[in-house]
Amino acid sequence: MSGWATLRRMRFAVNYRAVLLIGAFIITLSPGNVGAQEGDPTAGATVFKKCATCHVAESDTNKVGPSLNKLFGRKAGTHPDFAYSPAMKAAGDGGLVWDEATLRDYLHNPKVKVKGTKMTFVGLKDDQEITDLIAYLKQYSK
Repeated sequence: MSGWATLRRMRFAVNYRAVLLIGAFIITLSPGNVGAQEGDPTAGATVFKKCATCHVAESDTNKVGPSLNKLFGRKAGTHPDFAYSPAMKAAGDGGLVWDEATLRDYLHNPKVKVKGTKMTFVGLKDDQEITDLIAYLKQYSK
């Protein structure tokens, strides 16, 4: 193989890599990925003030509502020493485990996600508030 053919292949390989790299960069910056950002735990702490009358996240102590400490991965209706509604216990027995998706649904409208829950909070309508609140709660689930 001549030197020119080798040089041509090398140029093609370099150009091909550059196109892939630029393409990946453009996809990363595309508007579709803007909403996929993580929440802000500091903003979530502000949102949590709406929950703090009944719940704590920093410790494992129940209040009017169960502690939200180590919430993620927990089966619904199972935090020790809390008197859950039959509906919440049934939801847990039916397979409801708290993760980002299930908590997001619940926070939108608790009474729709778990019909018969004792929780009186009507829910959060702002998706960013929910995302921030989840980021805040995740700090206490490690």
